[in-house]
Amino acid sequence: MTAALEVADVFRDGESAFLRHYGAMLCYEQRQVLRAVTQCRTAALGGHRQKCDDCGHEMILYNSCRNRHCPKCQAMARAAWLEQRQSELLPIPYFHVVFTMPQQLAPLALQNKRVLYDILFRAAAETLLELAADPKHLGAKIGCLMVLHSWGQTLMHHPHVHCLVTGGGISNYGSRWISCKRSERSKRLFFVHVKILSRVFRGKFIELLKRAFSNGQLRFHGRLAALAAPNAFEQCLDASVEKDWVVYAKRPFSSPSCVLKYLARYTHRVAISQRRLLDLKDGRVSFEYKDYADDQQTKIMTLDSCEFIRRFLMHTLPNGFVRIRYYGFLANRYRQEQLNHCRSLLCADATALPEQGSEPTAALNHCPVCKRGNLIAIELIPARCRVQPRRPHFLTQQPAYVSLGVHSSRSPP
Repeated sequence: MTAALEVADVFRDGESAFLRHYGAMLCYEQRQVLRAVTQCRTAALGGHRQKCDDCGHEMILYNSCRNRHCPKCQAMARAAWLEQRQSELLPIPYFHVVFTMPQQLAPLALQNKRVLYDILFRAAAETLLELAADPKHLGAKIGCLMVLHSWGQTLMHHPHVHCLVTGGGISNYGSRWISCKRSERSKRLFFVHVKILSRVFRGKFIELLKRAFSNGQLRFHGRLAALAAPNAFEQCLDASVEKDWVVYAKRPFSSPSCVLKYLARYTHRVAISQRRLLDLKDGRVSFEYKDYADDQQTKIMTLDSCEFIRRFLMHTLPNGFVRIRYYGFLANRYRQEQLNHCRSLLCADATALPEQGSEPTAALNHCPVCKRGNLIAIELIPARCRVQPRRPHFLTQQPAYVSLGVHSSRSPP
């Protein structure tokens, strides 16, 4: 049986050509991802030999890279995260809301990821919390969880945040729970129309972006160098606000178990999942994607391995950047206290939460051959590669060319 194709296989196939073409443009974080994905669960990172205490079967398990951009390392991280989140669910409807950065500003985000993505989070959160607190819409403090995604189905740059929003919140005086009311016209429960969300979000984003420009927080390189002039920057912003920005809200989830399944899809996703990869031959990789412009038809795209790596590494986040954030009564500092208060207002028993929806954790030490014994570590296998320093002193400043998407107009050889 042929082993399933992995992102690491594509990386190994096109790494040398990619480094020849784009090596000078890579930042330290992108080099980390390139190294981690190719070495994950290989002898390069070391591991340990295990032996079954019943049948004597031996096997070697190599260490994971634990990089958050690695497809192989996200399944375990997702399972652990979901187990922690299960106790935080409330017996209420939840909504899926998406805020998208316009394409006119996306190239700027590639060169200023930390600043622009922070603004995207902040503008979306302030929009939801401010409109929810307004008595004309809901008049309550809601809770929301936000996850940043920077890619589209074809791995091109498409920054947006997925938001899980509670279908109600705590009244302004904290004395009662206020649920979203069903609109007779739309037959939906969300507290505000998406057009209002879009316009408020656009205004807040532009205001925050202007403030970042005035404070000298933005950098402009390559083809964006002209935007460093105030007049050119204003013209860019004017062009971005000519149309409504894309914001949409889906129907509420039917049960807390559906919320967990939704969370599993979005929280620890990387730019492309392994199951979408179809074939790697003669330096070209084929993968499935959904064409949303063509009624979500499933199609096949084929790219050079070098171009696939370029698109994948465009979505590398700065070290330490938090891509899953909580706001409202789900904010980290007072989350448990606020959740207990919500349950008391909802008359819900905190111990009687639904347990379905989470997958059971497999016994990692169970023998796959005899199914009876347990695997016991009998030998430690040292790593073959030297551990890289956290951040070399000569890379404490970002290089000018770090985006892989704005500066390079050349196509892969």
